[in-house]
Amino acid sequence: MRMNELLNFSVAKLKRLAALKSKIERLQSQLEALAGSAGASRGPAKGGGRRRKMSAAARRKISLAAKARWAKVRAAKKK
Repeated sequence: MRMNELLNFSVAKLKRLAALKSKIERLQSQLEALAGSAGASRGPAKGGGRRRKMSAAARRKISLAAKARWAKVRAAKKK
C-alpha cells in the first residue's frame, strides 16, 4: 500500500487496518509454532529450533580426530 493511499483513509479505517495487521502477525506466529512442532520429528526447521548440546568430551574427541586427519594429510604432502 502506498503512502498517499494511507493518507486518504479515515482514522477509524487506519485503526482497523492496524488491528488486522497485528491479528495477521499473531496468526502467522501461531501457524509457524504449529508447523514447527509438527516437523520436530524430522529435525529443527531452518532458522529455528533448538540446537543439540555436545559434551566437552565429544568436542575433544572430534577435535583430536580432525587433528589426526590433518596430520595425515600434511605427512602425505611432504612425501
